[in-house]
Amino acid sequence: MTEIAKKRPVYRNIHVSQIVSYRLPPAGIVSILHRISGMLLFVLLPFVIWMFDTSVTSEISYGAFTNAFVAGIGFVPGWFIKLVSLGLIWGYLHHFIAGVRHLWMDATHSVSKAQGHSSAIITLASSVALTLALGAKLFGLY
Repeated sequence: MTEIAKKRPVYRNIHVSQIVSYRLPPAGIVSILHRISGMLLFVLLPFVIWMFDTSVTSEISYGAFTNAFVAGIGFVPGWFIKLVSLGLIWGYLHHFIAGVRHLWMDATHSVSKAQGHSSAIITLASSVALTLALGAKLFGLY
């Protein structure tokens, strides 16, 4: 071989200190957020069960449930309960939409880089847009 070989990039694992400067593609961001949202839903499951139980037990408990978003519970202020609920709304919506994205990709065998990029952008945009809409309702903007 007389021609000089083109120097190819070397792909290595990155160190923890390089995470901030590493640029993930949108599909990688969706994958990480899918795991984070699943963990969030699992960790806050007792809160979700409490909200459901309190809201459907009786009319009196439903009044206490709605009052918790205004006056709070004990030392926890109402705005913090709304913020945690907004986090749950985002976690559910993102986890659901990203899960549908994965099912759709598996069912249609859409594994191209361009298809993964576009579906990741749609997943991120739709989960944020729906979270903003439901968050505006939660905080009483409409």
